[in-house]
Amino acid sequence: MKPLRLIGRALLVLILLLLAYQLWLFGHVVWWKYYNPSETSFMDQQLDVLQDKNPDAELKHVWVPYAKISPNLKRALVAGEDAKFLEHEGFDWEGMQAAWEKNQKKGRISAGGSTISQQLAKNLFLSGKRSYFRKAEEAAITLMLEAVMDKQRIFEIYLNVIEWGNGVFGAEAAARHYYKTSAANLSAGQAAKMAAMVPNPRYFDKNRNHRRLLRKAAIIQRRMAYADVP
Repeated sequence: MKPLRLIGRALLVLILLLLAYQLWLFGHVVWWKYYNPSETSFMDQQLDVLQDKNPDAELKHVWVPYAKISPNLKRALVAGEDAKFLEHEGFDWEGMQAAWEKNQKKGRISAGGSTISQQLAKNLFLSGKRSYFRKAEEAAITLMLEAVMDKQRIFEIYLNVIEWGNGVFGAEAAARHYYKTSAANLSAGQAAKMAAMVPNPRYFDKNRNHRRLLRKAAIIQRRMAYADVP
């Protein structure tokens, strides 16, 4: 009986720790409904990488309110990353199915199907490593975000924390980095190109006129007129 009791106690401790971690995550989500996050898990990881090469390295990141970000960029991101952002409750099941089928045909992961809410969940709390546990945590955090925040707040945080280049995070820093302007003044063409960079920002930071990037930017710009944003 003793081994069974020990196993039972170990499982109970594990469950309690897991619940405590979920409460910790939920507490942060509630806090960020009202207060802006100064950094994210993904920012911390990238800063560590940069400082391994240069101890004095710093991230480029400036928070700006939702109203001070160009509608062009908002439409471009919805058009490029999550066309059903205002309709779904965190998950685009049709998009995920389409991505899975595309990956099956190509024999590799070439499409993700993640929504803006899922991407934000990953950026705020998780690592870039792929695992079933990480995907489960991403799903749980996505549900928390959608339950606690409205779409505009989710989008505002997303616009301010996603990676847009090597050490570049958020719309304001990215607008300055690429176009020497503010996030409020981005043109439709500039916004479309920035949205096209999102899936692989560090690569496109170094390859700003890559054919694939320009082709995707042109597609996004055509779709922007039909994108609904908060």
